[in-house]
Amino acid sequence: MTDTFVAGTGIAVFDRAPATRSAKQVEHAVRAALADAAVGLDQIDAVYMGNAASGLLTGQEMIRGQVLLRQFDLRGVPIVNCENACASGSTALHLADTALRAGRAGTVLVVGAEKMASEDKQRPMIALAAAVDQERLEEESPDVRGSGSLFMDIYAQLARDYMEEHGATPEDFAALVVKNRRHASHNPVAQFTAAITVEEVLDSRLINDPLTLPMCSPIGNGAAALILTVEPAPEATTVRLLASSLVSGRGRHSEPAVAHAARLAFDQSGVSPGDVHLAEVHDATAPAELIALEELGLLAPGEGVFAVRKGRLSVGGDLPTNPSGGLVCKGHPVGATGVAQVVEVADQLRGRAGGRQVEGARIGITENAGGWLGGDVAAAAVHLLGR
Repeated sequence: MTDTFVAGTGIAVFDRAPATRSAKQVEHAVRAALADAAVGLDQIDAVYMGNAASGLLTGQEMIRGQVLLRQFDLRGVPIVNCENACASGSTALHLADTALRAGRAGTVLVVGAEKMASEDKQRPMIALAAAVDQERLEEESPDVRGSGSLFMDIYAQLARDYMEEHGATPEDFAALVVKNRRHASHNPVAQFTAAITVEEVLDSRLINDPLTLPMCSPIGNGAAALILTVEPAPEATTVRLLASSLVSGRGRHSEPAVAHAARLAFDQSGVSPGDVHLAEVHDATAPAELIALEELGLLAPGEGVFAVRKGRLSVGGDLPTNPSGGLVCKGHPVGATGVAQVVEVADQLRGRAGGRQVEGARIGITENAGGWLGGDVAAAAVHLLGR
């Protein structure tokens, strides 16, 4: 087995315009990653493309990556299309890392992309609802519904359970939004960057108790790209992919999929949760940030409540989480999310995150999950990166 390095990163602005062309966002992200890595297309041995919902949203199936990348001269280069719900981008990264470590490639391109904004506001909701077992839909759905989004109803139930078990309040979840808006204000690709107060979050439109609109990740478009290689860059810019784990969920009566993926990643890397300097986690809703941090083992069960109240999760705290703004503020174009998380952490480790920079960061973690099956996520991926 060989080591894997992140040689280049690229990301397009996440937006909500129905007219946005996904191919243009992909082009921007890929060209930026190639330039960052000082790599030409002739050096790319394989491409791994993460996309979750194009078949349902645009009608493009089967050759999604080939279509989105046709403006590049990649004749003869294998393009692998990866669909795995909201973990599609992370799945593409996991497969790319596997190929590099096995010696099947030397330099690869990983892309995550999604066009979700539509004139028909219901189409994205219908597409996302496809990430549960359609033959057991009633069984998979929460008891309390009404938001119009199956996953927001699921996340609302998780939030209520967390509140009951650990004493969290809606004010705690609103404080996470305030924190992530502050982070996003320094991120030029984020959707929501304007400052917001706890009171404004709580007074916003209720989606499903306790979730208000700003606590929920927005629909949008986006693309992100990575160049991975087995050739280390100069020491000043080297970012090593320490671990990549991908697991399937096994339902509410088993170890949570995120916890399982985290355990595998920490075992693979030799890193412990206490060594992590920053985290990008899958906060499809604000409460999910605390749940993810605890399932990753970065916080003890229930510790998230006190972490947010003490400011520990802000840039400047001891466990800065979602310095990009997270899904709630940056946006959640599902196929792009997992790759975008790694772009953020890699840029942080290289010290080029501007006003949201985590000083002295040398080890970062990403957590990306998707789908819902038997009371747990259907897929979960965890990546560890280090300098």
